[in-house]
Amino acid sequence: MKVLLKIKIKNTIIEIVNGDITREKTDAIVNAANSHLSHGGGVAGAIIRAGGKIIQEESDEYVRKYGPVKTGEVAVTGAGNLFAKYVIHAVGPIWRGGQNREKELLGLAVKNVLKKATELKLKSISIPAISSGIFGFPKKLCAEVFANEIEDFLKNNQSTLELIRLTNIDEYTSKIFKEVLEEKFKNLTFEN
Repeated sequence: MKVLLKIKIKNTIIEIVNGDITREKTDAIVNAANSHLSHGGGVAGAIIRAGGKIIQEESDEYVRKYGPVKTGEVAVTGAGNLFAKYVIHAVGPIWRGGQNREKELLGLAVKNVLKKATELKLKSISIPAISSGIFGFPKKLCAEVFANEIEDFLKNNQSTLELIRLTNIDEYTSKIFKEVLEEKFKNLTFEN
């Protein structure tokens, strides 16, 4: 677990972290999910392996009750054996070349994660680079969408979040997020 960058917007610290999201000690972690909340590979698979099959069972129950989660929307389950209290399952878009509202839908997913965290009165959350893995969303564009949505949300809403950790196990993704956020928030960065 390595913190590459710290930024402060209003009362919230944003950290870029290179590490395993399943080991995060935050109130919630975010899962990059598919609409049916079938947690097989990538971040989703890792969360089930670490948190236990109860997370998949709660996800199946959610889909039975409410139907598939639309792209850009979120669902919440418990976190099983993880340190977190909740897993917020965010459904990001599959990249199809950029002409199918992918950027808008990813922005909506990020906004809905932050909104749900605030509704749950969470103080801390860890979020992976939603859609940038097997869904193919370009990593730099993904980081730009995250930066814009987080800034917009924190500047225009009352939030209980004191810490947002953008956590990725992939060092390359973490470095891209660091570069994009460092550039966008150069006047807001600070050292540990």
